[in-house]
Amino acid sequence: MQDRMNELIDIINEADYNYHTLDNPTITDQEYDNLLRELFEIEEKHPEWIREDSPTQHAGGKVIEGFNKVTHTIPMMSLSDVFSESELISFDERIKKEKIIPKYMCELKIDGLSVSLLYEKGKLVRAATRGDGTTGEDITHNVKTIKVIPLRLKEEVDIEVRGEIFMNKKTLEELNKKRALKNEPLLQNCRNAAAGSIRQLDSKIAAERKLDNFIYHLPNPLDYGLNTHEEAINYMKRLGFKINPNNRLVNSIEEVIDFIEEKGKIRKELPYDIDGVVIKVNDIKQQKKLGYTAKYPKWATAYKFPAEEVLTKLKDIIFTVGRTGQITPNAVLDPVIVAGSTISRATLHNEDYVKEKELKIGDIVSIRKAGDVIPEVVEVKKERRTGAEKDFVMIDKCPMCHTKLIKKDGQVDYYCPNTKCPARHIESLIHFVSRDAMNIDGLGDRIMEDFYNFHYIGSIVDIYSLKNHQNELKRLEGYGEKSIANLLQAIEASKENSLERLIFGLGIPHVGSKTAKILAINFKDIDNLKNSTIEKLISIPDIGEIIAKSITDFFRDSHNNAIIEELKEVGVNTKYLGEEIESNEEFQGKTFVLTGSLELFTRDEAEERIEQLGGKTSSSVSKKTYAVIVGANPGSKYTKAQELGITIWTESEFKDKIDR
Repeated sequence: MQDRMNELIDIINEADYNYHTLDNPTITDQEYDNLLRELFEIEEKHPEWIREDSPTQHAGGKVIEGFNKVTHTIPMMSLSDVFSESELISFDERIKKEKIIPKYMCELKIDGLSVSLLYEKGKLVRAATRGDGTTGEDITHNVKTIKVIPLRLKEEVDIEVRGEIFMNKKTLEELNKKRALKNEPLLQNCRNAAAGSIRQLDSKIAAERKLDNFIYHLPNPLDYGLNTHEEAINYMKRLGFKINPNNRLVNSIEEVIDFIEEKGKIRKELPYDIDGVVIKVNDIKQQKKLGYTAKYPKWATAYKFPAEEVLTKLKDIIFTVGRTGQITPNAVLDPVIVAGSTISRATLHNEDYVKEKELKIGDIVSIRKAGDVIPEVVEVKKERRTGAEKDFVMIDKCPMCHTKLIKKDGQVDYYCPNTKCPARHIESLIHFVSRDAMNIDGLGDRIMEDFYNFHYIGSIVDIYSLKNHQNELKRLEGYGEKSIANLLQAIEASKENSLERLIFGLGIPHVGSKTAKILAINFKDIDNLKNSTIEKLISIPDIGEIIAKSITDFFRDSHNNAIIEELKEVGVNTKYLGEEIESNEEFQGKTFVLTGSLELFTRDEAEERIEQLGGKTSSSVSKKTYAVIVGANPGSKYTKAQELGITIWTESEFKDKIDR
C-alpha cells in the first residue's frame, strides 16, 4: 500500500506540474479527483507514511499563532522606477558609460507579493516575504497551499529562488461572487487579495483563495554555473518552477521600448494584473560590474505604466477649510477602484478649477491618480449628460462657522477670515506638529483631532501643557506609561528646534518650509522678523510682495503676537540655530536641482549644504537652473538638463566643490 501511495504522489505531482506550471493538462479532472481521493484514503489510514511533498499537503489546515521573522542572507532589494521613454534611454546610457553593451531581459511586473523560497536537497523548507528587504516573515504554512509552487524539486539541490505570488482576475471575480452571496465585504483588487491571503494565520483560508506564482530571480546564479539571467530562468524552469512565458531577451533599449508598447496594449487581456515591465541586464558578470546603490541594483529598473483612468459619477461637491482659512471644493464620487485603490473623494482646488473643467453635480467624470498617488478629476464626459445635472455654485459662507468668506485681491481662493473657526484651528494644530514644522512624533492627524475634541489642546501653546493631562491620557486606548513618556519627551525636544521650523509651523500664508528657512537665516530671531517692513522683506532674494505682505499682516495681528509670547514663556526657542551662510562664489545666489538617488548625502543634507553656501534648490529644471546634481537613476530632470545645456555635476563633483 505504501508503494501505491508513493506512485500516486508522483502521478498527481506530475499532473499538477503539467496543469498549473505548463498549462498543459495530461489527465481529466475526474481522473485527478479519483487519484487524489485514493491518496487521501491511504494517508488517513497510515498518517505515519505522509510525505512532506504529498499533494495533500497543498490543501491547507495548519494554523499558526503569528509570523516568525526571517533574515534574508542575500537582501531582497527593490527596483528603481522609471516612467518615460527618456528615462529608459538614460538608464541605458548609464550602463553604456561603464563600457558595457548590454542585452536586456524584459519581464512583466506582476502586481502581487514578493516571496523568497528556500529549498534544501530539493525540498521546500521555508517561504518568506520581502519585509524591509533584510527581514521578512515566515509564510511557509500558506505558501505550501499554492499548487504551482513545488514542495519538492526535480533535482535534490540546495537553492533559494524569488518570485511573485498573485491572484488571477478570474479567481478574484469568483471569490467576490461567493462573498456577495454571504454579505461579506468584497476584495478590492488582486494585489490586496493576494497579500491578505498570504497573511492569514489559518492556511485553510489561503488554500481557498487559489493563489498563483511566477518565479523570476535566482540571487546567486554563478554558484550554479549560470552566466546569464536567461540561463538562470531556464534552469529554474527545469527544476519545476512556473516561469512567465512573456519574458523576452532583447538586444537594445529600442527593443525594450517596443516590448513595453506591445505589452501595454494587451495589459487588460492578461489573466493577472501588471503595473509595468522590469528590465534587467542579462549578463551576470555585467550585473556584478554595475553593482548597487544603497537601495537598488544599478543593472535593473522597473518601467511603470501611466496612471489608470476610470469613469465614475460626481455625486456632490463639498467644501473644507484649511489651516489658513482657505476654502477648497472637493468632489464626492461614487466609489471606484483606480490603480488598486478605492477612490471616493478628490480635491477640486478652487472655484476657477471647477469652472474650467465645466463640472456639474451629477456628471460622469474620468478619475486618475496623479503620479499614482493623489486622485484627480481629469475631465467631464459631457456626452453622458442627461439634463438632471446641477450647476456648481460657490459658497459665500464658511461651512463650519458660517462667517462670510473673503477673496483677496489677485487670488483665486476664498478664505474664512475667522481665526477661531474650529475647522481652521484643527488644521493649524496639525500643521504645527507636522514633520517639516515642529516635527513632534506621536501627534498625528487623528490624535490631534481627538485631543482637540477632548479639550486637551485648544491652541498650539496647549501642546506644551499636555503633560498636565497625563492621568486623562492613561485612560485612552493605546496610551500606556511608555507611550505617554515618549510623546511628552518629543514635545519637550521640539522646544529646541531652530527658528525656521517655528516660522513654518505658525502657518503664515504663502510661507513654505524653504521660505521659512530663508527668513530664519536672514532675521536670526522671531522678533527681528516681526518688526520687519515690506521693503526690507522684498529686498531678500525669493521674497516677493505677496509673501512680504502676508508676513507683515500676520504680525500685525495681536492674537498671533500673543501666541508667540506664550511660546517664549513655555521655553520654545525663537532663534536661528543653523550654520551661517559661507561665502562661496560657486553657490552664492544660484539655483540647483537634485535628481536621482544620492549615496554620499541624504537629499536633506545636500539641500542644507547648498543653502549654507548661499545657494538655493528647486524641484524643477529651467533656464534659471545653474547646475543639476545627479545621483543614481536620475530620470527626466537629467534629460531636461541635457536638452537645455545646463551644467551637470555628479555627486562626487558636488562633494569636491563643497569641500573646497
